[in-house]
Amino acid sequence: MKNVADLFQNGTERNIYSYPDYMLLMELVVMEQRTTGPKQSEELNDYTKLNLHRMQRLNKTTVLSESLKMTVKQIQIPQTWYVLTEAWCGDAAQCIPVLAAVAKLNPLISFQLLLRDENLDLMDRYLTNGGRSIPKLIAVDEEFDEIFTWGPRPEGAQHKLEEYIANPEKTPFKAFAEDIQRWYTADKTQSIQKELWVLLEGVFVEK
Repeated sequence: MKNVADLFQNGTERNIYSYPDYMLLMELVVMEQRTTGPKQSEELNDYTKLNLHRMQRLNKTTVLSESLKMTVKQIQIPQTWYVLTEAWCGDAAQCIPVLAAVAKLNPLISFQLLLRDENLDLMDRYLTNGGRSIPKLIAVDEEFDEIFTWGPRPEGAQHKLEEYIANPEKTPFKAFAEDIQRWYTADKTQSIQKELWVLLEGVFVEK
């Protein structure tokens, strides 16, 4: 089990956002025609604008399964769910509203968001296949002991990414990005909900 207390108790100042504050940040960067992180481009700005609309829609339309809700409500351990993200990330836009809705079900869960590129020391503890892939959920208890992690995307979306990485010359990145967003739309958050349910059942529910 990892302990990340050194990353939060060593005097490092971190900008940590509640979910409402993160949504305000998204609105701000879109209004200012920019994105989060050091890399700025018209393409990333366009992705960020799309992501804001996706998150606003999912905030209104996400319906959690009864099995997932029941499991989350059984959690009895105070904990914080830290999510590493950036405004330009399409996977984050599709996943974070679901994670926020799940966390909201239980008052013992504090849901916090951090920008990846402002927190690379934390990100580098949680690489995916050697990469700084987001969103990344890291759940810790009050002693900052890791309880579980999830991310950066549902298995079906991850499989599509791995196929693209294996043959990047076959499909332009823009076409791939559109394809994976179509996958999310068709999936209707069912994959992430099922993965979270299985994960939380295994960690918290007594058999």
